[in-house]
Amino acid sequence: GTGALGLEAASRGAASVELVEKAPGAARILSENIRVTGLAARARRSSVESFLATREGRPLVGEVDLVLVDPPYDLPEEELAEALALLGPWLAPDALVVVERSTRSPEPQWPDFLVLEDERRWGETLAWFAGPAPLEGP
Repeated sequence: GTGALGLEAASRGAASVELVEKAPGAARILSENIRVTGLAARARRSSVESFLATREGRPLVGEVDLVLVDPPYDLPEEELAEALALLGPWLAPDALVVVERSTRSPEPQWPDFLVLEDERRWGETLAWFAGPAPLEGP
């Protein structure tokens, strides 16, 4: 809701940062944080599913190399799975997708094009790191 993860990426040199937030109050805070920091980031008030499905402001196919998914902890697993499934066309071949959830949440339902590479825990937080599945050769 504050854009902290995306703004940190922008502060470390990310070429572009798209921050997507559905909740009006959180979207206002996100926009204000972008303004105050002066970092190169753009706030989108939209559901993640709508943003990904309509490809608003979409980069070139396969250009996104880092996706930070930090949904509300109470988001149903089916909605998270839907959002992850919509990422396919956006991802670069060496992309990294990081999903942050409560330690009480089950592992995300990864679409076929993503494979779990690592997970990390701290306090009540758990982060899963996934990347594109290896392409099958001849």
